[in-house]
Amino acid sequence: MEDAKQLQKLHCSVKNYDWGLPGRVSEVARLFALNSGSQFDPEEPYAELWMGTHDSGPSFLVSNGSPRVTLKDWISQNPDVLGDKVLQKWGSDLPFLFKVLSVAKALSIQAHPDKELARTLHKLQPNVYKDGNHKPEMALAMTDFEALCGFITLKELKAVLHTVPEVVELLGAANANLVLQTSDQDGEEKVKHVLQAVFTHLMSASKERVTDAVNRLKSRLHKESEVRQLTDKEQLVLRLEKQYPVDVGVIAAFFLNHVKLTPGEALFLGANEPHAYLSGECIECMATSDNVVRAGLTPKHRDVETLCSMLTYKQGSPEILRGVPLNPYVNRYIPPFEEFEIDRCILPQGEKMVFPAIPGPSIFLVTVGKGKINAGTSSKGLAITEGDVLFAAAYTEISVTSASELHLYRSGVNSRFFQVS
Repeated sequence: MEDAKQLQKLHCSVKNYDWGLPGRVSEVARLFALNSGSQFDPEEPYAELWMGTHDSGPSFLVSNGSPRVTLKDWISQNPDVLGDKVLQKWGSDLPFLFKVLSVAKALSIQAHPDKELARTLHKLQPNVYKDGNHKPEMALAMTDFEALCGFITLKELKAVLHTVPEVVELLGAANANLVLQTSDQDGEEKVKHVLQAVFTHLMSASKERVTDAVNRLKSRLHKESEVRQLTDKEQLVLRLEKQYPVDVGVIAAFFLNHVKLTPGEALFLGANEPHAYLSGECIECMATSDNVVRAGLTPKHRDVETLCSMLTYKQGSPEILRGVPLNPYVNRYIPPFEEFEIDRCILPQGEKMVFPAIPGPSIFLVTVGKGKINAGTSSKGLAITEGDVLFAAAYTEISVTSASELHLYRSGVNSRFFQVS
């Protein structure tokens, strides 16, 4: 492969969703401005920086300083940059989408369909479900990061029914008793069946009943906060209510695990798992898709029936990934999906780091510091700085030298994909 193809600088797309952080404090805004050479609006929300080939937020190759051709078009003209195995499996496109997220307020309670459901939804409602792909994803915290993810255990749910009368009120006595009379001894399938029945009932409650329950919950918690310390979950629920008044998602939060990540910790989300990011900034990687089924904490289209029928209803805290150290500077986060993995590299000033040649493509993002990047042995090197995003072709050894402390992230196809014969 000629040298010119090995490393390409990219200009990337930004999304200004209303849950994003205002430009003046948003990492997405800062990186986007540096990446594109443009200004950002200090008050406008900046939510997501997209690095990849998805049509909803394409990246462009930078040539002579001006973006012209999309990365997707360039890859389809130069499919060898993907490597044979990636090309065979996913065709002439990147199987992953890389993002930075700046979250000021909760994203909707949502789940991403598996491949089979994604194809069906795309066929039935192509204007809502834009593609036929699944969307497993992973969030790697850059700052302290909070999310709701997966269902709490049966034991914890029973405690909720004993302490949160508003949940019982929305579920009705029969449903509440169904939960209270179920035990783990009844077997996993029975427990899931009960959880699905009561959660579907909750999410389908009428607007009037939800409004009444949320208002009652709010005034009770405000009163009780004068005489006792509210629990983490109760404080969270009041925060959600401020962001999305009288929304069923406020009550649904009692059913889900409240997860807190510190920088360098990651969370992966499989298909059909309920979740909602709440606050903080993260690196995110996922299969190339934009399919989301929403049911709460959102002004957008809700599809309660689909969401409640598709969930796995697995219970218990999700696994937190802390990465596998590849060397003193790099941690690798490997989710149980073929499409992607993330490397987090923190390189002290004056150090050199080599990313060995691999049989698939990579995207690199520089978030802190400056240095130099070389592709292969012959290239003269390219100066890199904060906001730079680079595409590296398959079979390219990449070496990075830091001129100051340098933070960079790499996304690529999961290395386990290449180990399977």
